[in-house]
Amino acid sequence: MTTVYYTHLDAPVGRLLLTAGADGALTSLSVPGQKGGRTVQDGWRPDPGPFRAAADQLAAYFAGELKDFRLPLNAEGTEFRRRVWAALDEVPYGATATYGEIAARVGASRMAVRAVGGAIGANPLLIVRPCHRIIGADGSMTGYAGGLDRKLQLLTLETTGRATL
Repeated sequence: MTTVYYTHLDAPVGRLLLTAGADGALTSLSVPGQKGGRTVQDGWRPDPGPFRAAADQLAAYFAGELKDFRLPLNAEGTEFRRRVWAALDEVPYGATATYGEIAARVGASRMAVRAVGGAIGANPLLIVRPCHRIIGADGSMTGYAGGLDRKLQLLTLETTGRATL
């Protein structure tokens, strides 16, 4: 059985749940009420130790002082999902991209935009892996597992440097 460590962090977007494996790599970051978000399971070990760097970087991010997370990540997913998630990492702080642009970056056809949307929606590392930067082709605030209000709050933070959370 794989050891899963977890901790909670208070943040402007709510109480975050972070998980990591024995190697200390972050495996998930969930927000309250997140569609498909993780919840603490029997056998998980509470331990803030593996999350010190994540806690420091998240605090700096919410203070408008950090633009790029530098954390070891190990999210489980199919090869396709991993390619999509890697493409999310390439969307710069304060910028947005469309689902179609992400599909093109991973070599998916226009017909595969829905599959790309599904992979983005399954991103287990909210905030750290910036799926909140992905918008509809018409510029609309579409789909965010953490809720559209949080998506708008995160984008506002990144464009103004201030949390309106």
